[in-house]
Amino acid sequence: MKKLLILLSAIFFTAGVFAVEVNEKELESTGGEDVVRFENYNGPHSVIETASQISSIGSGLGRRVASSVNSSGTFSNGKYSVIHAVDPSEQGKLDADILIIGANATVDHIKNLRRIIASYLVEAYGYGAKDAQTIATFVTVYNAVYRGKLDTFKSKYKNVVTKNLDASKCGLSVKWSEWAGNSQIVIPLNDISGGLSTVDTSVISDKSVVKSMQEEDNKGVEDRKNMVDIKEREAEKASEKADKAEKKAQEDEKALKKQQEAQKKAEETAQNKKSEADAAKKAADEKAKEAAANPSDKEKAKEAQEARQEAEEKAQEAREAAEEASEEAQKTEEAERQASESASEAQEAREEAEKKADEARSEREEIAKDQQEIVTKALNEANGQNSVIGLKVTDSGAKLSSMVRVDGATGETLKESPVTVIRARTILPVENAQIDAASQAVNTLTDSAVQIDTKLLYMAICGENTGTGAVKLCLLDAYLMEIQKESAETVAEDSVLVEKNGSYYCVITDNGSNKLAKYDKNLKLLTKSQISVNPATPVTVTDKGIIVTDDSGRIVLLKESDLTQVTQSQTAPASSTGYEK
Repeated sequence: MKKLLILLSAIFFTAGVFAVEVNEKELESTGGEDVVRFENYNGPHSVIETASQISSIGSGLGRRVASSVNSSGTFSNGKYSVIHAVDPSEQGKLDADILIIGANATVDHIKNLRRIIASYLVEAYGYGAKDAQTIATFVTVYNAVYRGKLDTFKSKYKNVVTKNLDASKCGLSVKWSEWAGNSQIVIPLNDISGGLSTVDTSVISDKSVVKSMQEEDNKGVEDRKNMVDIKEREAEKASEKADKAEKKAQEDEKALKKQQEAQKKAEETAQNKKSEADAAKKAADEKAKEAAANPSDKEKAKEAQEARQEAEEKAQEAREAAEEASEEAQKTEEAERQASESASEAQEAREEAEKKADEARSEREEIAKDQQEIVTKALNEANGQNSVIGLKVTDSGAKLSSMVRVDGATGETLKESPVTVIRARTILPVENAQIDAASQAVNTLTDSAVQIDTKLLYMAICGENTGTGAVKLCLLDAYLMEIQKESAETVAEDSVLVEKNGSYYCVITDNGSNKLAKYDKNLKLLTKSQISVNPATPVTVTDKGIIVTDDSGRIVLLKESDLTQVTQSQTAPASSTGYEK
């Protein structure tokens, strides 16, 4: 209860901070009304990859893009590809990176897909790890919201992007089983040299994306707060850029005025020189007429010659002045262009700063409301001890289930487990099982910040034999209802799960055959049968032994202690039910 009060105090404090400076302006970008809930594979895996191995997929692709970031290109590692689609010649729309999940890729959980995207952003564009993870989260939700909506992508992105998109594959399915070979994850690029603003955060956090995140149990508050933090820094950066641009615009305006004065002076000089040239030409023409009228007057001829030379000199001076005036006019035109560009850059940067600040303020308001709901829900759950845990059918054909928590008073479903691959329709409560650090490290999806209460866990057979999936015996916690530990051995798909006297029985696969296995509550294998059994055998535990069906269909009685076969001479007749009367 003390931990809860500390948590609630922190939430109340943060909510108060985020309630400051409320702005009524909504985010500009809107989409459909879709709500996203990713369906992940949450069972055991036949091959365990570490978080580092998963991240290296994105890192490798990111480094290759970074080496030629200004040019379009396609980069692949066999299972995953990135189309880096940029075209500086087309204005008004967005460039993009398109992450393609190949048909032979095995990613099956949204957290791991986000790891790949985040590590890609770190290497390709220099994002910090936390910012990259936040953007990756929004990118996946954004692509799920707009899955298959090619017209929406065409309205926002350049032709170099959309020509690579397929209406049946663009975006991201909410079902992990549909990712491989059917995904084109679009990452909108605002400015490939923009650092923090490389990815267009306004596009990936539009109202439809935020609405989808609000449907999560925690309303996506932490990720949304992180996005607000990014936008605030974007606003600050844009504001600084605007200040510099405005200062340069002022300097360019002063330079323009100075240049305009120089042009005016040059034009005045050119005009004066032209007038002088015209006057000299007129005087030369008159002298020439006088000389022509007096052909024997050598003095007149000399004056005419001198007047003609002076006219030519004045004409040359006028031409030079005109050329200088023309050059000054060109300089003025260039100064006007520069001043206009600086003013435009300053205005765009200022508008961008205001836009990001408005989005951040608007989202703060929504986060404050959602945090209040979380606080109320946490208080209600803390005060209510009436909830019960059961199973819900998730796949009738495959006979799969998931855990659910239900309000014992109202019947309302309070929470559903993300693990949707519980088999045998059975969960068994286990008290005080050991969940050590090494066991938890097996599951790379576990949030290390969450403290798991091991006083009550549930044992179940979980998983599917698909891709890297596997069927294993697992322990799930009662709060998150996630896998916290799994057996080292693989369990038969059709196995039952039975408990007797603190021991747990199921059928495991062992070197190509099926054996009855006996476990303790910590998922330690205690022993296994020598005989092979039918993978779907009923397991009936009696005081005389355990009755199973072997792989030939014969009924066999095994000793409870070590699961060796009881011979006919060692056992007394049993009742027709298999239980001692």
